[in-house]
Amino acid sequence: MLNVVAIMGRLVADPELRTTQSGINVVSFRIACDRNFARQGEQRQADFIDIVAWRQQAEFVSKYFQKGSLIA
Repeated sequence: MLNVVAIMGRLVADPELRTTQSGINVVSFRIACDRNFARQGEQRQADFIDIVAWRQQAEFVSKYFQKGSLIA
């Protein structure tokens, strides 16, 4: 059985592309996801989630996304 999670948010900073010693591209980035609710009298809050992408996905993210981009 495979669990699937869909997350949508905005990049907090530019993605950081690196290459491993074996030549595999990896990118890490953090996204801010706004919560869908707020208690009365409070502002909406956000959750911050760290993401790691490998190989072609890493290249794609580093090429087309930057700080503030909406990503899912």
